[in-house]
Amino acid sequence: MLQLNGKVAVVTGAARGIGRSISLALSTAGADMALIDLTADSLQGVLEEVTANGSQASVHGCDITDTDAVAATFKEILEQHDAVHILVNNAGITRDNLLMRLSPEDWEAPIRTNLTGAFNCTKAAVRPMMRQRSGRIINIASVVGLIGNAGQANYAASKAGLIGLTKSTAKEFGSRGITVNAIAPGFITTDMTADLPETVTQKLTENIPLGRMGKPEDVASAVAFLASEEAGYITGQTLLVDGGMVM
Repeated sequence: MLQLNGKVAVVTGAARGIGRSISLALSTAGADMALIDLTADSLQGVLEEVTANGSQASVHGCDITDTDAVAATFKEILEQHDAVHILVNNAGITRDNLLMRLSPEDWEAPIRTNLTGAFNCTKAAVRPMMRQRSGRIINIASVVGLIGNAGQANYAASKAGLIGLTKSTAKEFGSRGITVNAIAPGFITTDMTADLPETVTQKLTENIPLGRMGKPEDVASAVAFLASEEAGYITGQTLLVDGGMVM
């Protein structure tokens, strides 16, 4: 089993879905947790779950698109945990529509959260990582950032940008012992996909060689590996967790 004892992991968008599963996986592996979402109240459920795993954990309400708020939150995390070893940039939103129908705000909202939010958190987390000359940054991208999807030009652009950010920061921080990788989930069963009609779900599944939609735990297991010492010679990569769909 992967061991993360003595590590402090920060997960954004931790309240539900993939973020919740990532938090549970990292805490199960022994990491202490700093959980971030828009409100601290939304994190109470996952806080109870990670502390039940034996993790020392804290919750932080923060709008990651706000640079000053992110800086203040990471200062708070360092005061409470003394270190940041792992950052998982998971927080993300969608504003789906055909490009011709996208308003400027609908275009910009996913960019601000999915890409600028990851930039803000990475910049805040990398300072203590550079001082300790070690760290793991894991960005949750999407297969849509690789292949595109009609009605998701804004989301695809944000996730493609996140993959580019991953590669650039991997090159910048590698000499300091910091690895930066991305995970590109395929179609994962979460609250965001729960309302899809059964006919749509069936059609999607037909294009997945493993014959099923993914689970949040499938992504969380990949995150736990990339956060571990066993992944110490992997950086700048995008790992597809998609059941073979893009293949």
